[in-house]
Amino acid sequence: MDVQIIDLGKQTIEEEIRALNRLKECLDESFEKAVKLILEAQGKVIITGMGKSGLIGKKIAATMSSTGTPAFFLHPAEALHGDLGMVEKKDLIIAISNSGETPELLAIIPILKRWGNKIIAITNKRDSSLTKYADVSLYLNVDKEACPLNLAPTSSSTATLVLGDALAVALLRLRNFTPENFAMFHPGGSLGKKLMKVADIMRKDLPIVCEDTPLKEAVIVMSEKGLGSTLVLDKDNNLTGIITDGDLRRFINKGKSIDNSLSKDAMTKNPKTASPDWLVLQALELMERHNITVLPVVEDKKPVGIIHIHDILKSGVI
Repeated sequence: MDVQIIDLGKQTIEEEIRALNRLKECLDESFEKAVKLILEAQGKVIITGMGKSGLIGKKIAATMSSTGTPAFFLHPAEALHGDLGMVEKKDLIIAISNSGETPELLAIIPILKRWGNKIIAITNKRDSSLTKYADVSLYLNVDKEACPLNLAPTSSSTATLVLGDALAVALLRLRNFTPENFAMFHPGGSLGKKLMKVADIMRKDLPIVCEDTPLKEAVIVMSEKGLGSTLVLDKDNNLTGIITDGDLRRFINKGKSIDNSLSKDAMTKNPKTASPDWLVLQALELMERHNITVLPVVEDKKPVGIIHIHDILKSGVI
């Protein structure tokens, strides 16, 4: 193992950590003003920047959009050739330029300013041309790139990315963005699936018998529904028990007869249950902890659904 190569990696990381600490130290009321401007915006947040700043801008736009702040990225060069038509006067602009002198940005920012768009600048130069057009300027305070040539955007691009995350998270908190909101914006992704609710996957065609139903009839119900279990209700339709394949085996092993027994004789009383608004992962944790494969879903003691471990596997949550 070449220790020198590892040291080079560590030096780069340490240099970028130092840059982030400088960014943290200089965060001031301008950050608060920027967040309030975004909250007050009646339109979308449009993020623009060239080169590495543009790549970071795309990520910031994606993070904001997925956490409750509608945003998209506008390439400044394309904006000069027609894409400015995507911008409405009520939109807010976040312009990113390390030098604050990016020609493509300075070609479109004055136009947007004349239209009345509010502009937030993210730059590493306090007295740059970009800051003169901005309503609020956020200063990166990076004095040196991690690149040993001090040329390739490294510390500055990292600081920009983290500042964008800080904006997005502050907005998320102030908008009271919930896990349910997050799941709504991520229906097809693994993150959204982890926020799936029990109500989304539970079966509603329930295997049900009464406490006094002959046990042999309960066995037929279990077979028909194909879940290897049936729910047992009292006279008020409240869930009082469950009969599973395992319950039947244990019942027979004790020398008891299916032909001469009632459902309540073989059921597990007061079974573990889930609520429809539980996360599927909560239900899974309960099932694993108690080594069960079928879980009734109840509201006000009455069954409204049932989930099998196979349903969870099929959902893609795990």
